[in-house]
Amino acid sequence: MRSAHTVEQVRAAEADLMARLPSGTLMQRAATGLAVAISNFLGSTYGARVVLLIGSGDNGGDALYAGARLARRGAQVTAVLLSPKVHGAGLAALITAGGRARALEDPPATTVPGATAATTAVSDGVADLIRSADVVVDGIVGIGGRPGLRPDALAVVQLAERHGVPIVAVDTPSGVDVDTGETPESHVNAALTVTFGTHKICHFIDPAATACGPVHLVDIGLDLPPAEVESLQASDVRHLYPVPHGESDKYSRGVLGLMVGSTQYPGAAVIATAGALGGPVGMVRYVGPDPVAEAVRAAHPEIVAGNGRVQAWTIGSGLGDELDIPRIRELLDAEEPVVLDADGLKALDDSGDHVDVLATPHAGELARLLDVDRATVEAERLKHARLAAERYDVTVLLKGATTVIASPDGQVRVNTNATPWLATAGAGDVLAGLCGSLLASGLSPLDAASLGAYLHAAAANLASSSAPITAMSVAAALPAATRYLLQG
Repeated sequence: MRSAHTVEQVRAAEADLMARLPSGTLMQRAATGLAVAISNFLGSTYGARVVLLIGSGDNGGDALYAGARLARRGAQVTAVLLSPKVHGAGLAALITAGGRARALEDPPATTVPGATAATTAVSDGVADLIRSADVVVDGIVGIGGRPGLRPDALAVVQLAERHGVPIVAVDTPSGVDVDTGETPESHVNAALTVTFGTHKICHFIDPAATACGPVHLVDIGLDLPPAEVESLQASDVRHLYPVPHGESDKYSRGVLGLMVGSTQYPGAAVIATAGALGGPVGMVRYVGPDPVAEAVRAAHPEIVAGNGRVQAWTIGSGLGDELDIPRIRELLDAEEPVVLDADGLKALDDSGDHVDVLATPHAGELARLLDVDRATVEAERLKHARLAAERYDVTVLLKGATTVIASPDGQVRVNTNATPWLATAGAGDVLAGLCGSLLASGLSPLDAASLGAYLHAAAANLASSSAPITAMSVAAALPAATRYLLQG
């Protein structure tokens, strides 16, 4: 798995390692990795115009030493100093290598369109440097910085963005909240983020994850504790997926019960069934109105309609006006694990033990569960997923561009491999069916949610090929996506 650690965890690991290494070794490791990543990003270093935005912290030092390496390889490197106090040895190294440095506010100043008076003090020379740069390197603040940018830093970042100059962020984009993924204030939007030692939480969780762009991890030898947030990789899929063996039969592989769809929304039942059949389950039972059961069997003749023994339930997708809250609550209190989706979430309360329940809301549904605005959930995704998991004692899969999965015991996983084309009607029904299939096969709610989100996104990527897709095409691609992942 990919791991994301908190600022406190990273600081402690860095301090421990620095106590055992010669002074400056850790910064040199980071700077070397940063210089290589920038060079690869540019494609050609010789003659490239590189502008470093340098604040007072160690990230500024990393950027200065990386700039010195780029200058020795023929790049035209200029450091714009945003603070009177910068890393002295790093600045000396840049100058010695042939780089240059200048202050941001050397007169005469130019006006930044759309900025306040406090953000206009960018010298004409610096403005010209930014406009003509091939890349700007964000060494403004490090992982200890608070959300938001100072007016002077914001002015120069806005210049780069306005003129389409790509920004490479050092460790994290300046201005984001590193430990939550929130972006309550102004911040850098990076074309690439180069981070050191481990991922940070903001690299995984939106809206900050979007601001990071692709993230390149440089190993600097940190000895880290268990991560606060994890993200599955293909090798984890191979490890977790319940592959049948020679003694398996349809019952031992798992039987999933589907209480989804209605005469109002029969398509939800057909789509959720397709998602379930794309998973590892051996048998699916559909429980619902006869006309809907007929539609399900017409599309999927292998489905058994009617009550019977199951190992897990998927409940809620498309129930609409036929929602039966007392019946759903009976099933929540039974021994079988449950995926609770869409309308079924209305049956959730905080009075019982629901540790075997996987709730799969989107931001609007989670907002209703927590009695907050949808915009608040979207701005603070990690916080509210954790809050709902704790309040309702369930595992929460908060759907979105980055899917956040929080369990009642505090574990958090994030899925980051989805395509934007997955934002299509019925995609959530496919996911609910697939997660139910994984639950019925014996996985825990956390593993079923993590694996389901990964496979769902992988199937969407396979089906889309950067083109529009439908929910049914995602479901149809699940077996192929699973085969590719299991075969490595």
